[in-house]
Amino acid sequence: MLLENIKIALRAIWASKLRSILTVLGIMIGVASVIAVVSLVQGMQYNISQNLQGIGSNFIEVYPDPGEQRNPFLQKLPDLTIDDANAVRRATTAIGEFTPIYIANASLKYGDAHHQVQLYAVSDVYQEIVNHWVEHGRFFTPIDQDGRKDVCTIGLDVVEKLKLGTNPIGKLIQINNTTFTVVGIMEKKGGTFGNNQDDIVLIPFSTATVIFGSENMRKLVLAFQMRPGSDLDLAREQVTEVLRARHHLKKGDPNDFRIIAQEELMKTISTVLLNITLIMAAVVGIALLVGGIGIMNIMLVSVTERTREIGIRKSIGARRRDVLVQFLIEAIALSALGGVIGVAGGYGLATAARFGLKKFVELPPVHTPIWAIALAFGFCAFLGILFGIYPAAKASKLDPIEALRYE
Repeated sequence: MLLENIKIALRAIWASKLRSILTVLGIMIGVASVIAVVSLVQGMQYNISQNLQGIGSNFIEVYPDPGEQRNPFLQKLPDLTIDDANAVRRATTAIGEFTPIYIANASLKYGDAHHQVQLYAVSDVYQEIVNHWVEHGRFFTPIDQDGRKDVCTIGLDVVEKLKLGTNPIGKLIQINNTTFTVVGIMEKKGGTFGNNQDDIVLIPFSTATVIFGSENMRKLVLAFQMRPGSDLDLAREQVTEVLRARHHLKKGDPNDFRIIAQEELMKTISTVLLNITLIMAAVVGIALLVGGIGIMNIMLVSVTERTREIGIRKSIGARRRDVLVQFLIEAIALSALGGVIGVAGGYGLATAARFGLKKFVELPPVHTPIWAIALAFGFCAFLGILFGIYPAAKASKLDPIEALRYE
């Protein structure tokens, strides 16, 4: 009986194709919007999660932080130096290795090719700490650091933009009018929110000190690697204690630095992206409700049009619940049809948005989780039941004699 009712519902929908499509248009738009938003947001979250998990949970970063009350107009950054990092490593039990990170914009040149890129000045243990490795060639050595060598490693995007060819190792490029030798190509890492790890150039920290001057090396990012088995809270407490003492901060004074752990960063980003998803889903839910009202409207029209059919069915033995189920299944089928088209359209819309915005921002690949698809179909079925129950009940209550007389 259930299968027969489904066939009747599909035949009724097919008999009025245009009307059916217009009826479920609201459902289609609502589901497509939800799936598109969820796919883009979940793609970002998945990409960020993969990157942070690749770094590992024993990695923390310390940033200079002017605070809310420290020169809010100029926002002058407090000092955070390599001496601070050395002091932390000497005085703590939870911290092992570290690398200073000096970040600046750099102008690259090779032949006739020019490219603006983000420059990182780091130490020779940078790879081990951030888990970003050289794929071809080599990374800096302690000899490069001690000799302040003009060597660099570059990302894959830099190779392409400077047209370095298939074997860039050993080629000379200009970085801010200083000649550097390319000694390594970093593995492909990708990027999120405009931070492209494939579009960078890395040079030894000691070399950057010569080029940019030691005074510019006082606003650093310090990346620390905790010792195996160390507790995150202990590491944070020890780093805070050492830096507060070195910066002569009194009791009650706010920290002039900020400590970020990868686990905490992942939780924060996940919370933000989840809130964005929920807000967008709530807004788009209005379109779904409008679509549900459309289903109710067209089902009421369908009941009126098929009054004689209902009278014939009831006169030859159809029970009230049989008629109720028939029209309820038809409403659910309409809603499910909108859900199927909406899911496919939403994925296509998200993919199109990703490629359409590629010139402006690098978005990660679209990721549509199974739970989002299941939720979309579940909600469509709920809408079909919610807005189909009244027309179905009205049809089931029709008197067979009056229905047969209906013109």
